[in-house]
Amino acid sequence: MRIATWNVNSVRSRIDRVMGVLERHDLDVLMLQETKCRDDQFPAMPVQAAGYELAHVGYNQWNGVAVISRVGIEDVQVGFEDMPTYGDPAVSEARALGVTCGGVRVWSLYVPNGREVGHEHYDYKLDWLERLGVDAAKWLADDPQAQIALAGDWNIAPTDADVWDTEFFEGRTHVTPPERAAFQGIVDAGYTDVVRPYTSEPRTFTYWDYTQLRFPKKQGMRIDFALCSPALAARVTGASIDREERKGKGASDHAPVLVDLD
Repeated sequence: MRIATWNVNSVRSRIDRVMGVLERHDLDVLMLQETKCRDDQFPAMPVQAAGYELAHVGYNQWNGVAVISRVGIEDVQVGFEDMPTYGDPAVSEARALGVTCGGVRVWSLYVPNGREVGHEHYDYKLDWLERLGVDAAKWLADDPQAQIALAGDWNIAPTDADVWDTEFFEGRTHVTPPERAAFQGIVDAGYTDVVRPYTSEPRTFTYWDYTQLRFPKKQGMRIDFALCSPALAARVTGASIDREERKGKGASDHAPVLVDLD
């Protein structure tokens, strides 16, 4: 079984690339983030024609998460328990979607960006992560053998090795101690970054900004992860980051992250 996660940065603009990734990597499950469309706007026809099922939640042109699966879609859950809202008036954003696919509980997650340190969106991000951590720990407490993948765009670089220049990011979001502590809290709850052992060479990133020629200069960040429960981590036989998908006209600014299961 092969699963993957990818911040597609507008599925309507990149549905051809989505289909290419599904076919090229022979994926069983693909989790998407930042689809940037309502449910009725998702280009579902090519996905379904290729034999996949689809679960998606999107309310407007922002956020949006999806799961595409050819091994079944069951027990769809929009958002985790007590997921924070944002804005005035407070609204729920389409940032978390839980689906059971072939016996694996996958969560497509689009963690809030945080914008800048001290901004109310930064506080929202930390609250969002804290509540996710509480739920994630509870899932394992309820069933230590649960097979769970928390995958997506975490908008956190957990270590200094996950950014191209630590001085450039000093004082910015994604690298602050509270954000990193929130990420580590989920790891401490029992979830493992199953991709890093297979992609541990220096400057292995998953995101490169569109500006300043960041991609050809290899000036990126590692912010897309698959954190797996112990039972699922034990099944992992390999992982990779499809850097090639970041190339070419019309590419997303993120690369797909793939995980192989026995």
